[in-house]
This record gives sequence, C-alpha cells and structure tokens, in this order.
Amino acid sequence: MKKGLEIFAIRLKALRKEKGLKQSDMGELLGCTSRNYQRMEYGEINVPATTLIALADYFGVSVDYLLGRKEEQE
Repeated sequence: MKKGLEIFAIRLKALRKEKGLKQSDMGELLGCTSRNYQRMEYGEINVPATTLIALADYFGVSVDYLLGRKEEQE
C-alpha cells in the first residue's frame, strides 16, 4: 500500500507544480486546510474517492494515473 501512496504523492506534486500552484491554493480548491493537502502530497494519508475524482478532473488525468495504475495520463 505504501508504494501506491508514494506514486500518488509524486504525481500529485508534479501536476500541481506544472500548473504553478502552491499547496495552499490546492487546499483552498479542495476545501481543506493547507496542512491536510500537504499530507496528501507527502503520501501520509489515504485520500477519499471523491477527492481523487476531483483531483483527476481538475488536472485532466485519470484516477488510475494518479494512483500509479497507468503510465498514461488519460
């Protein structure tokens, strides 16, 4: 399970940086604290399915890509 969180964390951080956003911007977008978002990006917490879907939609990638189940973004 840890491996999946690590992949998710790496991909989430890369996608955020591609858009030029800060962690606080992402927290605001998701309706959570900056610290909670930071914990997602560090792979410290499991992310709810609704949040995964919101992130995938926002970044224009599949949930499978975010979770490391596919290499292609879509």
